[in-house]
Amino acid sequence: MNFTSEQRLDDGVLERDFTLGEIPGTLWTPGSASASAPAPLILLGHPGGLQKMYPRLAGRARHSAADGFASATIELPGSGDRPRSAATEQARADMRRALEAGEPVTEDIVDRLVLPLVDQAVPEWQAALDALLSLPEIGGPVGYSGGVISIGVRLAVVEPRIEAAVLFAGSFVPAVMFEEARQVTIPLHVLLQWDDEGNDRQVALDLFDAFGSKEKTLHANMGGHTGVPQFAGEAAARFFTRHLS
Repeated sequence: MNFTSEQRLDDGVLERDFTLGEIPGTLWTPGSASASAPAPLILLGHPGGLQKMYPRLAGRARHSAADGFASATIELPGSGDRPRSAATEQARADMRRALEAGEPVTEDIVDRLVLPLVDQAVPEWQAALDALLSLPEIGGPVGYSGGVISIGVRLAVVEPRIEAAVLFAGSFVPAVMFEEARQVTIPLHVLLQWDDEGNDRQVALDLFDAFGSKEKTLHANMGGHTGVPQFAGEAAARFFTRHLS
């Protein structure tokens, strides 16, 4: 991990950009981190494009820092300045074509779009976690929050260092991910926007039902994809405080 820049935000949070090989990322640590015990860590997922997503990611990180958590994120494969995959770009074009025509997005398109992303992104998140936990200011436990829900499902299955997760329903889910969901056992807090545009509400409900966790909560709110109410975010923060503090 190579830190490339840092700045102290107005609430005292230390924001540092880094690279992990060719993968860019950002780490936020609470202002009091240097004078206290290592902070627990929340991995901030997103749908890709760190520059575009920065205001929302930084807002989530600053709220988490106020509760004593460090937060970190990395760029997704094929997003930002990272190389594009011709196969993935074709799948994305096929998806757009179906949506614009008012046609269903077929399982084949979803598989071609999502599964290669999951296969590449999850090992990258694990490598980032290795590097982050080697820093003296970062400690466990670790949570995962948001992003492409299939990435969160796979991480919850294969990464034992992640002890709780807040998952955002609203991205396409390959059918094979339902079997992985049955293997998830960590506590889950799932956010669902009831009127999410272009996504299948029933798939999100079926995925929630498939999760094998003994503790799982579904927070459903009226509104579109970007209309998550503030109190829903506050409930997610309380969930992490219970399980990671």
